[in-house]
Amino acid sequence: MSDYTPMWSDLGLDLKSHDALLSVLGEAYQDIFLSQRDRPEGMKYFDFVMSEVHGLRIKEIVDAKAQGRIVVGSYCVFVPEELILAVDGVSVGLCAGADFNFEAAEAVLPRNICPLIKSAFGFKLGKVCPYVEASDIVVGENTCDGKKKAYEVLAPMVKDLYVIDLPQMKSDAGRGLLKAEYLRFMKKMEDASGKTITVDSLKNAIETTNAKRRATRRLADLRKADPAPISGLDALLINQVFFYDDPVRFTASVNALCDELEGRVKDGKGVFPKKTTRVLISGCPMAVPNWKVPMIVEASGAVIVGEESCVGERGTQWLTDDKGETVDQLIEAVTERYFKIDCAVFTPNPSRVDHVKDMFKRYNAQGVIHYSLQFCHPYTVEAGPVEAELEKAGIPVLRLETDYSQEDAGQIKTRVEAFRERIEAS
Repeated sequence: MSDYTPMWSDLGLDLKSHDALLSVLGEAYQDIFLSQRDRPEGMKYFDFVMSEVHGLRIKEIVDAKAQGRIVVGSYCVFVPEELILAVDGVSVGLCAGADFNFEAAEAVLPRNICPLIKSAFGFKLGKVCPYVEASDIVVGENTCDGKKKAYEVLAPMVKDLYVIDLPQMKSDAGRGLLKAEYLRFMKKMEDASGKTITVDSLKNAIETTNAKRRATRRLADLRKADPAPISGLDALLINQVFFYDDPVRFTASVNALCDELEGRVKDGKGVFPKKTTRVLISGCPMAVPNWKVPMIVEASGAVIVGEESCVGERGTQWLTDDKGETVDQLIEAVTERYFKIDCAVFTPNPSRVDHVKDMFKRYNAQGVIHYSLQFCHPYTVEAGPVEAELEKAGIPVLRLETDYSQEDAGQIKTRVEAFRERIEAS
């Protein structure tokens, strides 16, 4: 294994804290993922990615910077990867999935703020996320009020913070706002990279991004089988790596895995026994290494067959139309694609409930676990109406509200086991 210490030092990481983080992450990965039985051979690639997530992948990013490419880090699926790739930029997701350095974060933020926001600050203030340190531009987005105000605090801590404004209603005015913001973001990408976005460069970027989405959609389709050919934990990991890996290599690796899974489905081979209770996870995103709830669910005798989440189908299900003949027409297509995302920040948001119902049917699920992070007001407020609508349709729902700590793991396990028993009894 290569020694990346000089690179981490050049990026300004706190080496002692970073080593401690990698040690904890490695142990957790071993216990949660590598202990699973009958994993597909294709998961070895994603195990390798995770073993080098702060190593080889960061070296690739540093090398790209040395070649004059810009690195753009972001926290949200509303940041259009197509516009980053269209200037030959590198798009990466930023660290925000662990209970790390919250004490420092709470010195600049309220204690009762969303753990995802607090985590982003903890990683930055602790100087342990090489992705944020390597980013030339950090892109924020005005989704929830917590993020909107937190970015004001984050701005002086990073090299260049750029914030995209987002509409809060699905209306013609909202669509117009989003297009204007994406045109403004395109100008930012051009100015930062020194490159002009052309029809060809944007079409190529759209095709690269669509190929990633097609691969993950192919994986999602294979999860409809019973027995499930892949665990929900492994599928979540792939959806998480979606935001970190080289897009072309990622696409090829997912498709190779799907080739293997198709053979498993044909042979009736699964990672769980046939007729294992099948559930969907719906709600807040789960960034690396937020694996607590999926680990508990699958250790409790159920299998997760889909994620209605930004790190899941909500973030990947739609493709961008590449048939425009001008840059403006293609930006219109990009806008239309992202405007379909049914994030809980929109009001009203009936399409999200429709989406969950559709997934429940397509994946032959038997129950829905609605997952909310504490103090994530859009999803915690929406949880009640979503539960009521699904239960009215005869879909069993378990609402979980939690954070990144392990303090409530036992309580969650008890509730998940009771939910599974309720499904099986019905």
